Amino acid sequence: MSGGDSFPRSPGFIALASLVSFVLCACSSNPSSLQTDLDAANVVLVRVAQLEQPLALATRPHDPALYVAEKTGRVVAIRDGRVDPSPVLDLSREVSLGGEQGLLGAAFSPSGAFLYVDYTDVNGDTHVTEFAIDDANADLDSRRDVLFVAQPYSNHNGGGLAFGPDGYLYVGLGDGGSGGDPHGNGQSLSTLLGKILRISPRPSGDDAYAIPPDNPFVGSGDARPEIWAYGLRNPWRFSFDRATGDLWIGDVGQSAWEEIDLQPDDARGGDNYGWNVMEGNHAYGDGSPTGAMVPPVYEYPHAEGRCVMTGGYVYRGRSIPALAGAYVFGDFCDGRLEALRIADGQAIDHAFLGPTVHALSSFGEDASGELYALSLSGGLYGGMFSDGRRRSLTDQSKRNCAGASDPEPERVGRTRPKRAGADDDPRHRRPPRFRTIPATRAPSSFRADEDAYAPRYISR
Repeated sequence: MSGGDSFPRSPGFIALASLVSFVLCACSSNPSSLQTDLDAANVVLVRVAQLEQPLALATRPHDPALYVAEKTGRVVAIRDGRVDPSPVLDLSREVSLGGEQGLLGAAFSPSGAFLYVDYTDVNGDTHVTEFAIDDANADLDSRRDVLFVAQPYSNHNGGGLAFGPDGYLYVGLGDGGSGGDPHGNGQSLSTLLGKILRISPRPSGDDAYAIPPDNPFVGSGDARPEIWAYGLRNPWRFSFDRATGDLWIGDVGQSAWEEIDLQPDDARGGDNYGWNVMEGNHAYGDGSPTGAMVPPVYEYPHAEGRCVMTGGYVYRGRSIPALAGAYVFGDFCDGRLEALRIADGQAIDHAFLGPTVHALSSFGEDASGELYALSLSGGLYGGMFSDGRRRSLTDQSKRNCAGASDPEPERVGRTRPKRAGADDDPRHRRPPRFRTIPATRAPSSFRADEDAYAPRYISR
């Protein structure tokens, strides 16, 4: 979502591939009368449809379709509840298909006139490329490379794209890969790796893009002026809260801790989230924190099958009042949907929502603020309900959703995490901003060495 545009409601339950739709369209008409206890969010998922390895979802202003970027190189549209057999864009012959490579992100400009995609080419390097949109399809003749970043290794490519409330394009890049950030890219301001960038993507004179004049490192010596935030290992999904403008970042950890970072809307950029000095709230290697480093608002250890953060969105839909204002996210490895509530910069509530999505690769948000979850293994899940009562997915008097039948919902139980204080040496720990789950050991299916890969897609 980007600033100032008025978006129409999109059809619910559109058959996205492993999109677990929070198109919950249950029907609370008064979003101000909201429950704050996440235990009240009784989430139920119904399988609807399937795509091929989806990694990102985008919406276009004034267009009811949902657009999905598939890892294998296509952007496809879901219109009137069906996947259009003709892709909007097909780069399948141009992308590399290693574990963390491929077509990784997509976003439309605030006007809807341009589609931007982030992908790794056959050499493994990152491109952010622009296409004009003609009749809801990409005009191949308009193709223009906006940004190129050489990648030293095959993993940690980031790939997230989002237009912020300010209308600028934000680009997520990992630290360049391998393990432990051997080149120190996360803390170096002379490289774009390990950063979130902020640019104006249209041409500026002879340049492919312009630098916003209020970016934090404009005119700062050797620092790259595109940088908005740094100290990130592999930001695997960041998003803006459509109600507040806050920036939420899910950053994948090395071998022990996953973290969620939060930048308030009124921040001026330049925040350092600590990698590779810190991993979450904890010193990494010989690193020690400095006062200038911004700690995460939430972290969790590699325990109970959790090992790779998948960042999500703050829920601003109308269908599950109990989730309103909560950040919904998950973990690629165990797939459980989770929600987190923040107050005054601190986590005050956390819950597992019940459903599990195998190979949870990403989340998406439609024009109405309803959420979707994407799985590399396929399957669109919709029909989530907040009050335990089954509702017809096609009953227009109760939902502003369309395009699905009324299958029997699959109800999934839910549990809440145990909480306890961190058990590491407090001399090497940032002051915690929430209570953590104590680490035990990494799941047996993962090696402890730095360059081990998580299964099927995202590496630790």
